[in-house]
Amino acid sequence: MRDLTRQVRRAVVVIIVLLMPFVLISCMQSNSKPSAAPKEERALIRFVASEYSTETKPILEKLVKEFELKNPLIDIELQVANWDILDGIYTTMISKNQPPDLLNTNVYAHFAQDGLLNNFSDIISPELANKLYPNLQEMDQMNGIQYAIPYVATIRQLYYNIELFQKANITTPPKTWSELREAARKIKDTGEASGFGVDLTDNETHANLSYVFYGSGGSWIKDGKWAINSPANVEGLTFLKELFDQGLTDPEPTVTTRDEKQRILGNGELGMMISGNYFSTVVPKEFPNLNWGIGPIPVKDGTPPITFGVHDVLVSFKTDHTNKEALSKFLDYLYDDAAYQEMIKREGFLPVTTTVGTRLSDQDGIMKSNLDALSKAKFYPVQEPSWQAVLDYARKMGDAVLYEHTTPQEALDQLQHFAESKSGR
Repeated sequence: MRDLTRQVRRAVVVIIVLLMPFVLISCMQSNSKPSAAPKEERALIRFVASEYSTETKPILEKLVKEFELKNPLIDIELQVANWDILDGIYTTMISKNQPPDLLNTNVYAHFAQDGLLNNFSDIISPELANKLYPNLQEMDQMNGIQYAIPYVATIRQLYYNIELFQKANITTPPKTWSELREAARKIKDTGEASGFGVDLTDNETHANLSYVFYGSGGSWIKDGKWAINSPANVEGLTFLKELFDQGLTDPEPTVTTRDEKQRILGNGELGMMISGNYFSTVVPKEFPNLNWGIGPIPVKDGTPPITFGVHDVLVSFKTDHTNKEALSKFLDYLYDDAAYQEMIKREGFLPVTTTVGTRLSDQDGIMKSNLDALSKAKFYPVQEPSWQAVLDYARKMGDAVLYEHTTPQEALDQLQHFAESKSGR
């Protein structure tokens, strides 16, 4: 019986040894079989962009279409809106808890203060971060957090109709307020045009205030505090009102917008106005025979010349579908040198990336000069969370000062009080 048991055991061992290679092969085949790849998720980016000109929408539509073809799992919902309705669009989206993933705007600090924005340092690639101009990037930070990134920039200058200057016997663009007053008077006396275009409509009141604030040696903020009703600023607004009262401005500063005034100038009915670099791209397309020139922003006599810059930004709101990897890919595409350079040239802006800035500066001395000026320019106080509210309040000032007998001192006292109440200062 014992021998039989031994024989059985030996037989089992033999069978196991014979079967072992097949078992191993089976296991190896099982282990080498590829596992199913995880299903890739789609990403959604709602992008609300500002309409700068008739070029803006087709430029962005083309870019979005090309991006989606190369990134089929990322959907871009693009909406291009005129500045007049832009605030209403994104405000409605935010109120419905469906804010845009990307918004092209000119303010950001109040959104950041309310905790609504993503930190771009967690989104943008190192390559993109490294090619944005540092001075512009720094303006889009609060407490070291990158709540916005620069998108486009301009410097403001005096643009004028050379033929009207010649008819009025004006040989050079005015550099001071007294020269501006005299030039406007000479143009008016020709009987053919208004002298100086002033825009106190909703979208440009704060810009025109900045021209006379900085031009008189004043500012919006000084030593970390609002300085809106400073003597220098009051003098600047008083000068603007005097030009209007003397009939030396266009007749409707609170009605006709900057874009409309550019057309009026192009049509020979306005002598001069302050505008951005886009003037030299946009206006000649509509008025190809216009002979125009550029001068500095006029300043108070005895005050050093100023350069005033404006830059618009992109912000990214926190959403229930935020996909930072998808946003990073799209931003890299949006700022890709070839595509970004095409947009800058067609819209007439200054670039905010060093790569495109260097390339265009090598091709054009005026671009190089403008970018040098941008690096030294004064800007709006965009890092101040109450800036949006101050800007909105300032929009009401035009009619009050020009038509409703509110003195410049009273108007700026009211704006100063409002700014302090909003910022707790």
